[in-house]
Amino acid sequence: MKLLRGGLPALLLLSWLLSWEAETVEPLRRGALYGNRYAGDKVIRIVPQNEKEAETLKIISQQLQVDLWQPGSISYISKGSVTDVRVSRNNSQVFLPCLQQANIQYTVLISDLQKAVENQSGSRSRNRRSLQEYSYEIYHSLEEIQDWMYQLNTTHSDLIHMFCVGKSYEGRPLNVLRLGKRSWGYKKAVWIDCGIHAREWIGPAFCQWFVKEALQTYQSDPAMRRMLNQLYFYIMPIFNVDGYHFSWTHDRFWRKTRSKNSRFHCHGVDANRNWKVKWCDEGASLHPCDDTYCGPFPESEPEVKAVAHFLRKHRKQIKVYLSFHAYAQMLLYPYSYKYATIPNFSCVESAAFNAVNALQSVYGIRYRYGPASSTLYVSSGSSMDWAYKNGIPYAFAFELRDTGHFGFLLPEALIKPTCTETMLAVKNITLHLLKKCH
Repeated sequence: MKLLRGGLPALLLLSWLLSWEAETVEPLRRGALYGNRYAGDKVIRIVPQNEKEAETLKIISQQLQVDLWQPGSISYISKGSVTDVRVSRNNSQVFLPCLQQANIQYTVLISDLQKAVENQSGSRSRNRRSLQEYSYEIYHSLEEIQDWMYQLNTTHSDLIHMFCVGKSYEGRPLNVLRLGKRSWGYKKAVWIDCGIHAREWIGPAFCQWFVKEALQTYQSDPAMRRMLNQLYFYIMPIFNVDGYHFSWTHDRFWRKTRSKNSRFHCHGVDANRNWKVKWCDEGASLHPCDDTYCGPFPESEPEVKAVAHFLRKHRKQIKVYLSFHAYAQMLLYPYSYKYATIPNFSCVESAAFNAVNALQSVYGIRYRYGPASSTLYVSSGSSMDWAYKNGIPYAFAFELRDTGHFGFLLPEALIKPTCTETMLAVKNITLHLLKKCH
């Protein structure tokens, strides 16, 4: 059998390509839970034992255009790096034999992705009528979350003020909640965003949980009362509204925005590679079809542009920037785009250390922490780096649960423990800010 570079059998690849072409011309079946489109798909974990294995895995992944769950880009695959790959039913008939032929060990994390998608939500009733009946232990659609924000704005006007920073590519409002006791004087602020990447549903779930906890414990918890009296929290439950909506209606594993590209048939830009900080350098792609596509220019995405404009306008007030992602169980701080130590390293490092210790104290869940470049991988154009470079001294990105057993499909039963422990970490960082670090 003729082999391609890296040992990929040509006949296997050809047979897969023909079946893939036949599959893609058939229009997407619409229906309950994505029209059964993930039936037979698998999620595979590979940890290359040497550079040769890493190189072979890169070639196979590139040839088959797999959906990489981690790391963020094929270029990051290296010896010892945990690589989680989603392979379609047809794709796996080529992918797995290629790994076996190259003697590359692998583990099947999820054997039937459709079942995992269906298991994530279970069969809980989704009551959306009133705030009293609103469940914070299930995932909510964009419409439900927007309704929840409007209701909070009406019923908790003493602590909540909702406003819009702009519109998404598809014309949806980019709503933000300002949480905190109203003050006519100057107040420092904390910015929190969730859902930059559409498929990371635990992020928006945490943003809602944070608001719920703040409102419910304001009277009973002295630390929370101090936080809301002395600070404002600007909370954006869903940054990438178009992508999040698309992940509910069409493709559960969609990551990017939904902007259209005139020259390619691919949609979307990675909203965490579109910021004006080392834009489109290492860790970002220039190709519109890639998951890490940086966009045609910095702030090309209206969502990024709107938030960047708001943060620039309030840069003297905002002292903490927190962005919530999944999955990996990490607490990251700058820099992402280079291996270098930030000027206020000791303050940020001690805040991160205390935060992960507080988080671990609840259920024993361990988070790694450190500079994003060395703890995760080098990436350019990230919101966290941009916030830091624009004068926000404490900039962090959380990678929430888990480490890959469920991946992007963290079950609803784990929303409460995940949010409970993360809440402690966020409170810890916030109280660190109020104490001041010299």
